[in-house]
Amino acid sequence: MSKGILRRLRAAFDRLLLADNAYAFLFRPDDSGEVVSLDCETSGFNILADDVISIAAIKIRGTRILTSESYQALVRPGAAMEVSAIKVHQLREKDVAHGRTIREVLPELLHFIGSRPLVGYWISFDVRMLNKYLYSLLNIHLPNRQIDVSELYYERKYGNAPPGTTINLSYAAILSDLKLPLLPQHDAFNDALSAAQMYLILQDMQRRGVRIPRPPRSEELPAEPYLTTG
Repeated sequence: MSKGILRRLRAAFDRLLLADNAYAFLFRPDDSGEVVSLDCETSGFNILADDVISIAAIKIRGTRILTSESYQALVRPGAAMEVSAIKVHQLREKDVAHGRTIREVLPELLHFIGSRPLVGYWISFDVRMLNKYLYSLLNIHLPNRQIDVSELYYERKYGNAPPGTTINLSYAAILSDLKLPLLPQHDAFNDALSAAQMYLILQDMQRRGVRIPRPPRSEELPAEPYLTTG
């Protein structure tokens, strides 16, 4: 069964369980023609134990990234912040101490994204982090379609790769191949902006039938995260 069918089945089930009908708009068909690039920074990397500490979402309309129509929030976490995570996103406990709680932020975010598809780099992690709060608040999961830019990149670069090809889906590899600037990473807004740029370029390449060239096998160097076909 495809991911799309599973998502629609779960959305139909969740619609029946929705605890507050004021959020029924999440399940309505999206007619905006827009998508939303989403990124969350977290207090650690354990979905069950750690918390979201910052969120950014940027609307994309056609080929335009609407940075003037973005959403940003600092979130005061309930869990202690891991040193390893602080080294990544550079946000300390005192930096988010005056942030709002996720229960205050989440309703605003939901109204901002509506039922639009969500774009991101490994977007499933961000959605799973949000789902644990959403389930507690409304008894549902985010029903929005998810578009992972790493999957779009895989299709354009490795979709026709022979068995044994080393596959590099790292953030740095995508930026390099798409000739995008490296913005300061692990900042929710910058990461959402970069994912939006990746999305538009890869969508355009797909429309035009353009593929990303691969180096000769002898020049391929493994880099994390990587896979090997076949």
